Amino acid sequence: MKEIIITIKSELENILNMRNMISSLIVTKNQTISFINEVKTLVSEGITNAIIHGYDDMYDKDITIRVKMDETGLYLEIEDYGKGIANISEAKEVLFTTKREDERSGLGFTILELFSSEFSVISEQNLGTKLIIFKAWE
Repeated sequence: MKEIIITIKSELENILNMRNMISSLIVTKNQTISFINEVKTLVSEGITNAIIHGYDDMYDKDITIRVKMDETGLYLEIEDYGKGIANISEAKEVLFTTKREDERSGLGFTILELFSSEFSVISEQNLGTKLIIFKAWE
């Protein structure tokens, strides 16, 4: 299994860079445009959650992204080292957000679950959150 590990700063501009980089890696796998767009969305939602919720919009923190591919699909891990999630089940509820005042929709985890073949969250208060995503090839 091939693996790439990248650490980026928690800057919104890095979302576009990571979307483009990861989509360019999977182009060689002959996937549909819809599949590639769903992967881009997974990357966007995962990194956005780390910046907005994990780091409370602090733009100088690290986010680690692990990308693996094998014959079955694409594996993504997006990890921050921020405040963590107090209640993962509650955070996964549709429309739940801790940032209502910022007009956040509360759909991030819902979208991540929808576009993933498998999706899980590991989080510990004050240590951070890791999103584990698998998307099977079409």
